[in-house]
Amino acid sequence: MKPHRIRHQFLLEPELSEKLDDLSRNPSTTKSAIVAKAVEAFIERRGENELDQRYGKRLDRLSRDLDHVRRDAEMTLESLALFIRFSITLHAHTPVPDKATQAIAQERFDKFIEQVGRQIASGKRALGNGNGNGGEE
Repeated sequence: MKPHRIRHQFLLEPELSEKLDDLSRNPSTTKSAIVAKAVEAFIERRGENELDQRYGKRLDRLSRDLDHVRRDAEMTLESLALFIRFSITLHAHTPVPDKATQAIAQERFDKFIEQVGRQIASGKRALGNGNGNGGEE
């Protein structure tokens, strides 16, 4: 049994009517089928646009926020990796920290921060680059 269909009447501009006539010359299709598919496609696109309008801005904001979180996590991991490397290789052990030791520590900390900045700016990473030398080229 054929599904029930409803008759519609509508007007088209002459150019659009000619295009519809051209498309329907193929014996495997009808004007009704072409119009039905066009209306269905229009309605589906409209639904997609409504979803974009409703959620697009939120998704864009979440994507930007996630990029910032990813960048911050990379900075944290890079800082930790460099700190561990500097700590192991440059650690000067003294029983009681005196002014000279504190000055050395401050100088090393400043160099550490400078190195973290250079590593991040250059795109090199102390972790996960697989060359086995801790990010040094």
